Amino acid sequence: MPQYLVASYLPDDFDPSTVTEAMIDEIHAINRELTAAGVRKFACGISPASQAKTVRKQADGTVLVTDGPYTETKEHLGGFWILECANLEEALAWARKGAISPDAAGEVRELLFYPAPEQEGQ
Repeated sequence: MPQYLVASYLPDDFDPSTVTEAMIDEIHAINRELTAAGVRKFACGISPASQAKTVRKQADGTVLVTDGPYTETKEHLGGFWILECANLEEALAWARKGAISPDAAGEVRELLFYPAPEQEGQ
């Protein structure tokens, strides 16, 4: 069954003190629901973009490490779920339930495995 990344993005000026107990309760509720439905494989928040490091291979073969996220954006990844769903529509249905804050945009993408798990060992 396909797996999907359901990511939430926060504005760069996100203030964690604006997170209410009600929002935390909603997050815990959706996590319990995802687990009960058997679709949640992994979930977590991540540290702020200000603590990120970017690695980029250079033409000479060295790897450059720089501070911050690799793109110029006004939002950054705040957390994610890995869900195992029958299809994109099911993953989107869960993402809609997980859309808790109007300040946080979301993204849903299918995870790709090379080679596909069912083709390994052939």
